[in-house]
Amino acid sequence: MPEQPADEFALIGELVGDRAGAWDIAGELPTDLLRTLGSRGALCAQVPETYGGLGLSSQANGELTAYVGGLCSSLRSIMTSQGIVAWTVQRFGDRTQRRELLAELTGGKLTAVGFSEPGAGSDLAAMRTRIEPDGDGFVLNGEKKWVTGTRYADFVLIVGRNGDGAAAAVVPVDTPGVHIDLVPHPMGCRAAGHANIRLDHVRIPAELVLGGGGQPLSMLFTTALSYGRMSIAWGCVGILRACLNAASGHAKRREQGGVALAEHQLVRRHLAEMLIAEQVSLRACEHASRCWDSAAPDMGPMAVLAKHVSAGHAAQSAATAVQLLGSAGAEDGHLAARAFRDAKLMELIEGSNEICQLILADHALSISDEHPTHGVTHSATPDATHDATPDTRHMTMAKPVGGGPRG
Repeated sequence: MPEQPADEFALIGELVGDRAGAWDIAGELPTDLLRTLGSRGALCAQVPETYGGLGLSSQANGELTAYVGGLCSSLRSIMTSQGIVAWTVQRFGDRTQRRELLAELTGGKLTAVGFSEPGAGSDLAAMRTRIEPDGDGFVLNGEKKWVTGTRYADFVLIVGRNGDGAAAAVVPVDTPGVHIDLVPHPMGCRAAGHANIRLDHVRIPAELVLGGGGQPLSMLFTTALSYGRMSIAWGCVGILRACLNAASGHAKRREQGGVALAEHQLVRRHLAEMLIAEQVSLRACEHASRCWDSAAPDMGPMAVLAKHVSAGHAAQSAATAVQLLGSAGAEDGHLAARAFRDAKLMELIEGSNEICQLILADHALSISDEHPTHGVTHSATPDATHDATPDTRHMTMAKPVGGGPRG
């Protein structure tokens, strides 16, 4: 199994180059860029090779995601959405659905995933979208808010209520009754194609409902969001690296009072704190990826931990980068200005800071009950294998597991 896809790093670096700032200002990514990366399986790189994917471990995909996150958070957001859909198909699709849909997702087709609603983010009980059987198919009615990647998507994965449970339905965007309204001026990840979706009596064939539906809503959410949280966490590592590099370079070049900024102690303190933030976030992500790759019982909470730690550090370090770069970093499209807006959004999506804290508190309490004299985690060791399939039955979380826009 390939562990460091050097060709993908090189290709992405060439395709993105210094264009991310212009894409951010324009609010749009080149579709041919997304198709090219999608057709190579790079947008959902953990899909097994048997389904046409790159077959990367969580660790290797994480480093790829961090690299993209350091270049362009909007592109990383597309990777997150594509990966969430692919992972959900792997976990809940039947054999035919896995074979056909994963081939599309690694063959150039683009997708998005709709969870949040105008009145339902972290509160699953408030979800109103329905996916109900009707004759030989299903009918969808409802609304989804802030669905990242919809602008470019061939189909969207809609999660809604199905009887007493839930279902995830694959909905082509050109299906009658699908109404898409682009979010005109998002604060962050401005080129990621965010949109609101209204579903008015949308009819789809039964084979487009994963596993026939009827899954527990909390399980669907937890499974999908765990992948999303891992992706965002690693993407934030990329933001941290980019901010540290920009700030350090500026501090060495820019002079103040006859000496380089880097010689001022207050500036050096800022740089030290940014390095610490990058390293702490990286270690949290590496640990969460080891848990994922070894199917550790607490992989879900560790994904939350990695996301919470990395997003918080990215937001703070982006603010520090703007502070150090001054007016240069405040220009629209500049890396630091983009990071400042993008990183703040990372503290909201896939569970806000507060939701993450509730989940982690529940995990701490559960571990202390089981092991009163031990630490709060019994996760994977560094040499754990990465070919195991995570067991989502153990991905325990607090009741509010959603929240916010898609990343």
